[in-house]
Amino acid sequence: MTEPLLQLSGVHTHIGPYHILHGVDFAVPAGELTMLLGRNGAGKTTTLRTIMGLWQASSGNIRFDGSDITTRSTPDIARAGIAYVPESMGIFTDLTVRENIVLAARSGPVDKSRLDWLLGLFPALKRFWNLPAGNLSGGQKQMLAIARAISEPRRLLLIDEPTKGLAPVMVRSMIEAFKSLKASGETILLVEQNFYAASALGDNVVVMDDGRIVHSGAMSDLVADKDMQQRLLGLSLDAHQ
Repeated sequence: MTEPLLQLSGVHTHIGPYHILHGVDFAVPAGELTMLLGRNGAGKTTTLRTIMGLWQASSGNIRFDGSDITTRSTPDIARAGIAYVPESMGIFTDLTVRENIVLAARSGPVDKSRLDWLLGLFPALKRFWNLPAGNLSGGQKQMLAIARAISEPRRLLLIDEPTKGLAPVMVRSMIEAFKSLKASGETILLVEQNFYAASALGDNVVVMDDGRIVHSGAMSDLVADKDMQQRLLGLSLDAHQ
């Protein structure tokens, strides 16, 4: 059996006096999109930040491509090939779209073929190329944040709630962009609250509740089982809405 690109085993995370993650176990297979779902406050963002080294695991083990990264620093983890797009997006609103992408490339100018690919994924960015990023809409800022993360090839993308607060038309645009990313072979761990987007994109799903993993499996199985959706996520909706 092929070893997953990312593996969390028994991960606990404390933030000050608060015990947030309680023995988290799950895997992210290479070349697939894994959805991390759960109610607000379930521990999803803490999981991403713990993987990225922004918060240190109190115990347990995080392995990336066979190497233990549990205690490594965030810059070291980034150099290993993991990119993180936080819910806050982390863009520079006073800089142009072009400057935002140039600054994100650590190893020099962005390769022209890669830049063409990025602008093909997110054509709105081309229209605002030389304008301040603060002029972008919320959805366009989210696109810029993702474009910054993939301005250079990465091994794994951690993305926190990219469709949050977006209009339905922008959600659909984001779904199409993620489908293109999947087709290019990117490995993605995606936190999402929008079940329509999750069901359209996920290969695998991990569900959290109160800092624990309560379900993992194929996304298609969760989409097909409305009772499971209600039990795990409190959903009583149609995934096609």
